[in-house]
Amino acid sequence: MKSITRRKFNQKIAHGLTGAAMLSASPMLHALPKGNQQKKLGIALVGLGSYSTYQLAPALMDTEHCYLAGIVTGTPEKEQIWAKRYKIPTTNIYNYKNFDSISDNKDIDIVYVVLPNSMHAEFSIRAAKAGKHVICEKPMAMNVDECDAIIKACNDAGVKLGMGYRLHSEPYTQEVKRFVKEKTFGNVHYITADAGYRSRSNPNQWRLDKKLSGGGALMNMGVYAIQSIIYGTGENPISVTAQEYSTAPEYFKETDETITAQFEFESGAVGNIMTSHNIRANRLFASCDNGWFELDPASTYIPLAGRTSNGPLDFLQESQQKLQMDDFAKHILFDAPNRAPGDMGKRDMIIVEAIYNSIAEGGKRMPLDFKPSFGFGD
Repeated sequence: MKSITRRKFNQKIAHGLTGAAMLSASPMLHALPKGNQQKKLGIALVGLGSYSTYQLAPALMDTEHCYLAGIVTGTPEKEQIWAKRYKIPTTNIYNYKNFDSISDNKDIDIVYVVLPNSMHAEFSIRAAKAGKHVICEKPMAMNVDECDAIIKACNDAGVKLGMGYRLHSEPYTQEVKRFVKEKTFGNVHYITADAGYRSRSNPNQWRLDKKLSGGGALMNMGVYAIQSIIYGTGENPISVTAQEYSTAPEYFKETDETITAQFEFESGAVGNIMTSHNIRANRLFASCDNGWFELDPASTYIPLAGRTSNGPLDFLQESQQKLQMDDFAKHILFDAPNRAPGDMGKRDMIIVEAIYNSIAEGGKRMPLDFKPSFGFGD
């Protein structure tokens, strides 16, 4: 997707007035790294929508191994606002046309692609060709072929690739993964995950435009539900069967509103997901041999909450985005595990495509064939 589409997108969601007012009302912050700059990697955010504005940029004020070094935007008004608030030098501010010249900027080590789904592949590939490590927001791309192209570009350039899957770095999700690995409650026999919200306030939002989003609730919130049943069982599914429902077709004209899907696993476990842009839902539940565990909410920013048949879970919570970006920086700096590699994003898109194909064929069972550890990271 070219820059003209991004400009149209900017006009649709936030042309600067509301965001500028909220940013200017906040305390002045600095993006300069703490301590020795050589020990921190510079991140450039590509796309300055609400997620970058209210989650990623504030998190980068507290990160230990990376910092906000640059921005890429198609809105000139945002350049001035961000430069002033975060003390970003003019040399580290780019637009979508001159983006490729970022290759010459030694301040920027990582490019974080935070754009509409249709632009993930283009800018991830351009970032890799510029010699920058890449974080790509979910979903990874519009289809599996684009995922392959991103992975190849990063491999060819010798740069690291990570997904913006923040939950893998936060303690409640890590505890669920520990339960599964150590069989704290025995084997998982049944798992269910729901992820959705009511999206009725803006019919012109880009997520309802199939050319920009590639799909609806499944491409957006459904990825959380798919992720949940996988790390909640420790297995990749071997099949999926899916159904789609629409209760407001006049509003969700191009994209899916509500989808349910049933999964089978090699161990014999079964799972269900529900994802929606018209239903509030945020839960993971697993029934095991000797008890159960649950996260509710399971995928909000903070606070998460968890319970088990042995009692409640209670962890110190901080910015998931901070933890996620620091984890990726540590992967680059110290060869720490890549908690959410590109293969994980590709695996999830394979499942998304299988769900859409099942729906298109009237709820047909779709086999899935993954290597046991494919997409689980280091």
